[in-house]
Amino acid sequence: MPTNPIVPTIELDADGKQHGFLRLPYSRDDSAWGSVMIPITVIKNGSGPTALLTGANHGDEYEGPIALQDLALNLEAQDISGRVIIVPAMNYPAFRAGSRTSPIDRGNMNRSFPGKPDGTVTEKIADFFQTVLVPLADIVLDFHSGGKTLDFVPFASAHVLENKQQQEACTAAVRAFNAPYTTIMLEIDNVGMYDTAVEDQGKVFVTTELGGGGTSTARSVAIAKKGVRNVLKHAGILDGEVELEPSVSLDMPDGDCFVFCEDDGMIEPVADLGETVEQGQVVARVWPTDRTGNPPIEYRAGRSGVLAARHFPGLVKAGDCLAVVAVEV
Repeated sequence: MPTNPIVPTIELDADGKQHGFLRLPYSRDDSAWGSVMIPITVIKNGSGPTALLTGANHGDEYEGPIALQDLALNLEAQDISGRVIIVPAMNYPAFRAGSRTSPIDRGNMNRSFPGKPDGTVTEKIADFFQTVLVPLADIVLDFHSGGKTLDFVPFASAHVLENKQQQEACTAAVRAFNAPYTTIMLEIDNVGMYDTAVEDQGKVFVTTELGGGGTSTARSVAIAKKGVRNVLKHAGILDGEVELEPSVSLDMPDGDCFVFCEDDGMIEPVADLGETVEQGQVVARVWPTDRTGNPPIEYRAGRSGVLAARHFPGLVKAGDCLAVVAVEV
């Protein structure tokens, strides 16, 4: 069995606070013996639970990297009981390029699990998380937002799991994160996902969608910073009370929640994020871009609920997700 070539430059189980890298050898045109250097911080104080915190699983999503850089700077060993492993940019090549996928191999980190120790750069990173970091963790928080192509109401999410005790533990951690919206999310494309890899190892898993458009906002960053500390408090790693504000519970129970485009064109939004829509209501129009005088094609909600996500750029292609309608619980 091949061995993963990634080597941490710091000790993963030493007490104290350490900043370093996950060094992945990568021979390339501009550096024959080069490496991909993925920043990592490990903070440990005695025995206790381990939290694994990740951002930039997709490289054009920024709330996670900002919140985790802030946490790595300001959290000290004496503040915690247990261990916190912080990787602000999981798919570091994609993060540096500002793209969803890696510019090296076009790898989508969140579709590359369980990875391969002798695979592409993305597959090697996935394998290291699968075989080294996730097994160390009791609770895992993976930050997401919509990137350049989607925009979301800010929510934290758990998944429906066969193990209901595990699902209950994940849901409790999601509620502790305390985003403005809390969801039980249906994944329409879960093959190779980090989420599934973590859950299959029996871990408590929290994920988010905190905005989008390939940027962040003051509000979305504040949600991320508060949420990660809430999760650490909930896990018993960080002292203090979980800071709770009202959160709207949403469910995405089936495929009727998703509206997909069947045409290329220009989007006219008809409803904004957070608005209530009715089944059959027009949520977007797609106008032709190649001529005048033709009417737009209307796309309608498959169910009643809250508009939780929408396509972000002004132009859309057939097959793109136009909108997601979630059900308030």
